Amino acid sequence: MGGLEVERTTTGWAAREPSGILSPYTYNLRTTGPEDVYIKVLYCGICHTDIHQVKNDLGMSNYPMVPGHEVVGEVVEVGSDVTKYKAGDVVGIGVIVGCCRNCRPCKLDIEQYCNKKIWSYNDVYTDGKPTQGGFAGEMVVDQKFVVKIPDGLAPEQAAPLLCAGVTVFSPLSHFGLKHSGLRGGILGLGGVGHIGVKIAKAMGHHMTVISSSDKKKEEALGHLGADEYLVSSDTNQMQGAADSLDYIIDTVPAFHPLEPYLSLLKLDGKLILMGVISTPLQFVSPMVMLGRKTITGSFIGSMKETEEMLEFCKEKGLSSKIEVIKMDYINKAFERLEKNDVRYRFVVDVAGSKLDQ
Repeated sequence: MGGLEVERTTTGWAAREPSGILSPYTYNLRTTGPEDVYIKVLYCGICHTDIHQVKNDLGMSNYPMVPGHEVVGEVVEVGSDVTKYKAGDVVGIGVIVGCCRNCRPCKLDIEQYCNKKIWSYNDVYTDGKPTQGGFAGEMVVDQKFVVKIPDGLAPEQAAPLLCAGVTVFSPLSHFGLKHSGLRGGILGLGGVGHIGVKIAKAMGHHMTVISSSDKKKEEALGHLGADEYLVSSDTNQMQGAADSLDYIIDTVPAFHPLEPYLSLLKLDGKLILMGVISTPLQFVSPMVMLGRKTITGSFIGSMKETEEMLEFCKEKGLSSKIEVIKMDYINKAFERLEKNDVRYRFVVDVAGSKLDQ
């Protein structure tokens, strides 16, 4: 590796301790290696996981931490062995920037399940440097973990797809749920949920949004095109919908009972967990046994699935519903996200922000 004199510096917005307040932070990027792509960040989406990380909710946070893993940028320079990208390309970076390349998941091209994966921030790269995320001017990323944003997909629209979009697309693809005519449910209408409705509808599914109150009903049915809306606290509605869904994508990132939702599934139905929850979930076993139902989980998606999902969204003309902000609004945006006060994803206009003030 080269010395400090050839390292580049950049400015990002970092949390210094578990209050999670972000402020400008200048640091050295790692030296660009032969497989690396040097990227100027254009946009970066804000995900619920960013809040968990900056506030040390999972007990593994290292500071200073620059979060952000829904990154769209422009390639400035490529290493000597980079074949897929060239300067000027618009590309995306998601949750992972490294893997071991030798284990079974890596050999199956599902590197998100590698036990030695390297997170795009709050982790350490192979050269010992801490990884920092997309709320920053630039990033250096291994070409394997970079995807091309298809022409015709607006960069700010593409940002949330790199985490929320592929998080929904991957299990639908893996569990054989991509064909039309299925009846699906989305539990929780946040960043992942709203994109989930759009992707599943584009696959030809009949979609039911399940929420704790009816305050998002008009949004779900009118703006997102869901077919039905269930209020989970309304016992009559829930009983009426029993045994009607092929799958439910559960995006709720907080403790909740599973029984009410298991009862909505048909024979062989699947409850797919996606919310990061640190407390154990509960259910009674007959709820699963008597319908041969599956409770499973899925974690983001592979680089291959990310490329497929971006092409799918371009083909179908899908867009995310976003609120674009500048970096100086980021702490307020985090506060609002914690209160679910966003429709449905914040995206930071990084290139259009003054990062050092």
